[in-house]
Amino acid sequence: MMKNKIPFYERREIRDLKEMLNTSAQLYKNNTAFLVKGPKCEEYVPITYPQLKKEVDALGTALLNMNLSKGKIAIIGENRYDWIVAYLAVVNGVGTVIPLDKELPKEDLLNLIDRAEIDAIIYSNSYGEIFKDADIPLKINMDPCNSEGELALSQIIENGKALLEKGDTHYLDAEIDPEEIKIILFTSGTTDLAKGVMLCHRNICSVIMSTCSIVKITEIDRTLSILPIHHTFECTLGMMLPIYCGASVAFSEGLKHIPKNIIEARPTLLIGVPLIFENIYWKIWKQAKKSGKKETLEKIIKINNVLKKTGIDLSRILFKQIHAKFGGRLRLLVSGAAAIDPTVIQGFEDFGIKLVQGYGLTECAPLVTGTPDTFRKVGSIGMAIPNVEVKLIDVDKDGIGEIICKGPNVMLGYFEDKISTDKVLKDGWFHTGDLGYMDEEYCFFITGRKKNVIVTKNGKNIYPEEVELYLNKSQYIEESLVSGVLDERTGETLVSAQLRPAYDVIFDEFGENVEEKDLQEILKNIIRDLNDRMPLYKRVRNFSIRKEEFIKTTTKKIKRHINNMENQEHITDNKN
Repeated sequence: MMKNKIPFYERREIRDLKEMLNTSAQLYKNNTAFLVKGPKCEEYVPITYPQLKKEVDALGTALLNMNLSKGKIAIIGENRYDWIVAYLAVVNGVGTVIPLDKELPKEDLLNLIDRAEIDAIIYSNSYGEIFKDADIPLKINMDPCNSEGELALSQIIENGKALLEKGDTHYLDAEIDPEEIKIILFTSGTTDLAKGVMLCHRNICSVIMSTCSIVKITEIDRTLSILPIHHTFECTLGMMLPIYCGASVAFSEGLKHIPKNIIEARPTLLIGVPLIFENIYWKIWKQAKKSGKKETLEKIIKINNVLKKTGIDLSRILFKQIHAKFGGRLRLLVSGAAAIDPTVIQGFEDFGIKLVQGYGLTECAPLVTGTPDTFRKVGSIGMAIPNVEVKLIDVDKDGIGEIICKGPNVMLGYFEDKISTDKVLKDGWFHTGDLGYMDEEYCFFITGRKKNVIVTKNGKNIYPEEVELYLNKSQYIEESLVSGVLDERTGETLVSAQLRPAYDVIFDEFGENVEEKDLQEILKNIIRDLNDRMPLYKRVRNFSIRKEEFIKTTTKKIKRHINNMENQEHITDNKN
């Protein structure tokens, strides 16, 4: 049984996030917890674990003295140290924290704040205008205050330090109930459809410990924070987990600064989504082709892979230039939020950089399955993480069923929405809505979302994600969106694809003046080749060219419903 063959790494038990921070501050008192840059600072400045704990305790103490005990406190802002201090201060003894998506429009943010009935909000200057006239009892700015009615976070922390020096231990002595709702995360979607996922300390801590059982992270590791900090994937695995391990986190200054920040921070691991890693990987090959080194690179990979089989790994020497682009220390990539192209997983490992992936949902804090760093199966999302049960229900003749899970990672329910909660939580089992199958070694494979399945007239199931994966393998396609379209003449459901061409690749190869008809012909040939390898009922019958990027969530997932609705505004139809 393969589960028994996976070696688990030792881990320390933690009951809650307060215990995690307190023990890490003791165990790793000489370590850097975060690397930050100030407004006028060109270099990263280290913040130690004791300093982190001191500022969390000070803020928590001050907030309690501002009558916010058991209050609901929202946080919004860029990825930054102040965000983490605020998050930990609230959950570790003040009240309930509500991280908000910084990409949401003003109307949606104000609506969510209304729904949650918050008592205070902590934000960065970028969002000051949005909340300026909002009816919020207490407004706290992470930056120097710009308007009346605001309080400065830095001053509140200083007030808290003074209170601690005077012997105020209310916050320090606050008991944490690991089963109590302490986090509400609103899922992506329109304001009315967004659900508030209610999480507790047990949820987060169980995922941290389980992840560290199957992937080795140590105090010498460092990551660069890239993904939106409000999202549970980044917050749990990109922030809380490094704190648990005594590792360090450097904050990126923004998307355009990522290449520079990687060189400066020299991370050993990166946490991201497939779109980020796939773009990086294919850019490496694009550059190799452009410089005439593609064949040489392919030969070196073959030689190194032969050497690896004899126990000799020269990856860091042979691919020194590639490693240098990542700061020279990168050893591990952690991918989540969507399926990643297996070619990219193998490709990075060819360069000497291991890539593991996890599958999960906000409702599971977020991890359900994961790839151990000692065992990998191409295309699999891994096995159930320790202490979590995963199984399939309503399995069809092809072995595909809905993935459901049960364990300490599963949410407490949706905020003020019992109907939606009861739909997905049944007898302790969370019904993910994702479809997949499991092999004989207990590895799971995702085929798609239950609600996205295209059902043909004769009852055949088509998983659009599967077709998209094949389409996206083409160097001429940046991204795709597959859906079912009813043919009114025959009553049959046809497979249709929206394609966003990889214009930079096409322009490099065919010139920037490539005509529309030539572009259509390139894409027709790609679909023709794809169809030759597909069963008749899965074949793409028509496609359209999308000139603008698809509308996505903050974790770079394409919003299917919205993009399909806007289809006619952005595309040109082509029959195939």
